[in-house]
Amino acid sequence: MYQIERAIFDIRRGLPVVISSGEQRLLVQALEGCRSVDTLARLAGARPALVLTRHRLEAMGLSLTADAACLPLAEQVSESELHQLAVAHSGSQPSALLSGLKPAGAAERGAVALMRRALLIPAALTAVVSDEAQSDIAEQIAQGRLLEVKADEAQKCLAGAPGMLKRVSEANIPLEDAPNSRFVLFREPDGLREHVAVVIGQLDSLEGPVPLRLHSACLTGDLFGSLRCDCGEQLRNAVADIQAMGGGVLLYLAQEGRGIGLANKLRAYTLQDSGLDTVDADQVLGFGDDERQYAVAVDMLNALSIDQVQLLTNNPLKMSALREGGIEVVSRQALYGSVTDHNHRYLSAKANRAGHFLDEVLETRSR
Repeated sequence: MYQIERAIFDIRRGLPVVISSGEQRLLVQALEGCRSVDTLARLAGARPALVLTRHRLEAMGLSLTADAACLPLAEQVSESELHQLAVAHSGSQPSALLSGLKPAGAAERGAVALMRRALLIPAALTAVVSDEAQSDIAEQIAQGRLLEVKADEAQKCLAGAPGMLKRVSEANIPLEDAPNSRFVLFREPDGLREHVAVVIGQLDSLEGPVPLRLHSACLTGDLFGSLRCDCGEQLRNAVADIQAMGGGVLLYLAQEGRGIGLANKLRAYTLQDSGLDTVDADQVLGFGDDERQYAVAVDMLNALSIDQVQLLTNNPLKMSALREGGIEVVSRQALYGSVTDHNHRYLSAKANRAGHFLDEVLETRSR
């Protein structure tokens, strides 16, 4: 686990790492922040390739059955061409560059997983280490200047480390709508994400399933009251509802932008301003409809000795994820914010494309 944690740290710093699959070694670097592929080419002794996700390629009009594909890069490729391939929303793509596209192997898929876990654009620069460069790369690995991880471990990094969540600290935090509240902070092993369980009231006094809200962090909505979403209003309504129900738990999960991170969420907002809906904007950046992982929520509930819940949600995926993790979802309660001119398109996309239970509130708005 430590090797993967360090690999994510190095990737975020713009450093290359080595991913091994069988006898092959692949030198990997994040596309985000990279201005030239020449350094990677010299180190590996081979021309680099660009690995893109299936979602990104589908947004470019290409059909792909594999999770990712590998695109060999020409001798001269500009920063603008790389940007156009990885994140640009354009009807015309450089077809000459796309001609050599091939399915990604295990190491390439592991490279993209590392980018996603690091909350970077899910596009990776990779280069197979040549026979001539093997000894030099091996020496750098031995000296600790390069880190080597296995492809299968890199591919699994998106799941985090189920069962290894640490309960770090806690304190009483009286809230405006729930004065008897306690915040319990949990930290994932890689240190990138911290999650908070807001325990409202006394859980041991509750009879039956525990009222529960899974709320993914939304800096723009929760803190600044952004009108582009209803997140902040849902958060405050959830606290008030749980208090009115006699107590329960709100899990505040560090999964900004449906799991793509704040930087990518802001990129997606810019794409939405050009006319895309929230789902298509994420796809243009290379992400799926929803990148969130709920195993961490199951771990938090286990730590709080909760196995039956009344879930406050409009999202069927949350219900399924908890049930798959062994948590019994006894019932569901809808949780709405206001529908406005600013967030109507966003909420409609969630209902029509992601299956959220929002028909009632959207129909009320349309009357």
